[in-house]
This record gives sequence, structure tokens and C-alpha cells, in this order.
Amino acid sequence: MADKIQITPNVISEQGLRQSLEHGGQLEIECREGPFRKGPSWHGLWIMKSVDQSGEGQMLVTARMDAARGGFKVREFKTATGIISFLADCGFSAAHFPLRAGEKTTLRLQLAD
Repeated sequence: MADKIQITPNVISEQGLRQSLEHGGQLEIECREGPFRKGPSWHGLWIMKSVDQSGEGQMLVTARMDAARGGFKVREFKTATGIISFLADCGFSAAHFPLRAGEKTTLRLQLAD
């Protein structure tokens, strides 16, 4: 199934997340900082989590290590454009994500039969 990082079972790579979504997993998007407009773009802070069919979650992390903390770095999205691009790359046909700090949205890919 998903390419889960064995060292830290509560994290997942982008590749692992995509595989999880293709097998019926869900994507949870959490808004950490409410967005604000800066020129033509919206900036804020969002994180994502893979949620499998049993309800177990794994935080999306970057491919590189966080040397200061001795572990993985949580993948942060700082613009609405970044989220939309990521969702499109994962195969989503529409983008839906929260716009208030503390709120979450869960998405599932529409898989072909």
C-alpha cells in the first residue's frame, strides 16, 4: 500500500500520500494561520495529513530532514496557489480547503470504477 516511512510511522512522504489516495485514503487539510491577501495572492499556513481507511493519520513531511530537530520537517503550504497546485498534482479535479485557523477539510479522490 502506501510508502510509509518506517522510522517514524506517523509521517508520510508525498509519494506515499499519493499511493494512499489511490487506494481509498483521505487527505485532511488543516488551516494553521488564516489567510490574508498580499497583492494578487492569498498567504496563510496549512498542513496536510493522510488518513487511511481505519482512521489512522500520518503527517505529510518534506523529503529532507530537519537537522535542528533530528527528524522530518512537516510540509507546510503558505499560499493558496501552492495548495491548488499540490491538489491538482495529486489528481483532484476540484480544490477545497479551509480558510479559518483551526478548521479542517477532508478530501477523497474520485476513483474510476
